[in-house]
Amino acid sequence: MNKHFKILEYALSSIARRRFKNIAIIGAFSFTVSALSTVLFFTGSLKTEAENILAAAPDLMVQRTRAGRHELIPVDYAEQIQKIPGVGEVTPRYWGYYYDTLTRANYTVTGLPGGNTSLKLVEGRLPGARGEVAIGAGVADIRKSETGGELILINSRFKGVVYEVVGVFSSESVLLTNDLVVLGNDDIIDFFDFPPGTATDIAVRVYNSGEVQTVAAKIKKLFPDTRPITRSELVRTYDMVFNWRSGMMMAVFSGAIIAFCILAWDKATGISAEEKREIGILKAIGWDASDVLALKFWEGFILSLTSFLLGVTGGFVHVYFTDSSLLAPVIKGWSVLFPEFHLTPHLDLYQLFVLGFLVITPYVVSTIIPAWKAAITDPDTVMRG
Repeated sequence: MNKHFKILEYALSSIARRRFKNIAIIGAFSFTVSALSTVLFFTGSLKTEAENILAAAPDLMVQRTRAGRHELIPVDYAEQIQKIPGVGEVTPRYWGYYYDTLTRANYTVTGLPGGNTSLKLVEGRLPGARGEVAIGAGVADIRKSETGGELILINSRFKGVVYEVVGVFSSESVLLTNDLVVLGNDDIIDFFDFPPGTATDIAVRVYNSGEVQTVAAKIKKLFPDTRPITRSELVRTYDMVFNWRSGMMMAVFSGAIIAFCILAWDKATGISAEEKREIGILKAIGWDASDVLALKFWEGFILSLTSFLLGVTGGFVHVYFTDSSLLAPVIKGWSVLFPEFHLTPHLDLYQLFVLGFLVITPYVVSTIIPAWKAAITDPDTVMRG
């Protein structure tokens, strides 16, 4: 054990002697890891947010379409859907989008969430009377409003409406509540001037999850102008969108990956004359080939592990402390119109392990192979070059 500690100590001193070269290697290596880990952290957090949103989503969302576009749906459809065998709760939903010209942000305005338990009030309560509103933390921050204050919005008739803020809430997902404005159903119908007897869509609960597709087919047959959307379809859509965007960013950073591969290849093709001379001297004073390989292993492992940790830390700081200033516009896309929000840290240990294995192992191997060639050669030959 003492022998290995001595080899490790010598490896550290060897790295320190070539500090400028090793700093350059660590810099390039760390940048590559940081670029990759940034994409993984950001995409992983967005997927987690999406999963939290969809966990409380109904089994089916029934929308009415005309010419391929979403249209308001008659509330009477809910009564017919309720009669389908296997269908549980059927709820017309009222919601829409509001662009705030004052703050240049988009809000999601919705009626009372009913049984949606994913919303948790930070303070106050949900609206219970006309003229009351509950808002997300992002809206409260951008409009400088709080419980007991006022929120002024311009309705569809271009008239200012004053609402009393009775609650500020959040949930497990910042995406779900950050831009949310919750009104009573009567208020939102009046705000958007919904025609009588219409809603934005209809939420449907199905008793047996295995019958969701069957119920969707029956609804489509009953109302050909509707589009039933299952929760599983939404999950697949989110996955495809985030995977596509993260893949695009991986392609952008392919230059850094190629640079790292070139670096590893350069290490594998040979070692410098100075390093060969050092190996020859170590062999001449009694070091075994296994000792030399252990030395080079520790050198490569220390450099690659240091670079990996610095890169992962850099990616973590970039995503969760600087709000992904470089990646957010590309991967989120639409979110630049929403109130600013901060992602909840999400660490996938499996992804980090795979990333570490894929970047540390090749570098260590590319360090050991040329050292092995020099270690099995006669010391005199090695020192003569």
